[in-house]
Amino acid sequence: MKKESNNIVEFTIAYNRYKLGVYNYVLKMVGNKMVCDDLIQNIFLKLFENIKSIKNKESIKYWIYTTARNEVYTYFRKKKIDITKFVTEDVSELEAKSKENIEYQFELKEMKNLIIKELDNISIEQKEIFLLKEYGGLSYKEIANISNIEENLVKSRLYKTRQKLINRISKII
Repeated sequence: MKKESNNIVEFTIAYNRYKLGVYNYVLKMVGNKMVCDDLIQNIFLKLFENIKSIKNKESIKYWIYTTARNEVYTYFRKKKIDITKFVTEDVSELEAKSKENIEYQFELKEMKNLIIKELDNISIEQKEIFLLKEYGGLSYKEIANISNIEENLVKSRLYKTRQKLINRISKII
């Protein structure tokens, strides 16, 4: 019984710590809040079912993001979606509610929408790396492990993505 309660406590801590970042990552990848909610539920259900088998508790973040990535790609495969052409929705309501200044909220939402729109015009590999870093808050090493690529390639893709975004957005603004 004590082991079961430890698992519940560990799950609750992991859920509270990573839910927002994973939610933002998945939402930006699939572009649909209802699908995102379903995928998030699957991800954390899998975590709950497997938490006792995760030996290194420091790797829970890695496990969650790897599972999230797998769930997103499984969704794309099932729906036969061309992942280079999907469109994302507005910014997460969770982020918008946390700001008090209405003008700031509007400008921030507008800027994030511009970024997301521009992300749709770059390769899926670069977009994924950017979202894992900026919305998931993962380290270069964690992204490299999740994506099965070298850490230097992660840094290179992230740098190129940021440069493309800066160039494209500066022309708009």
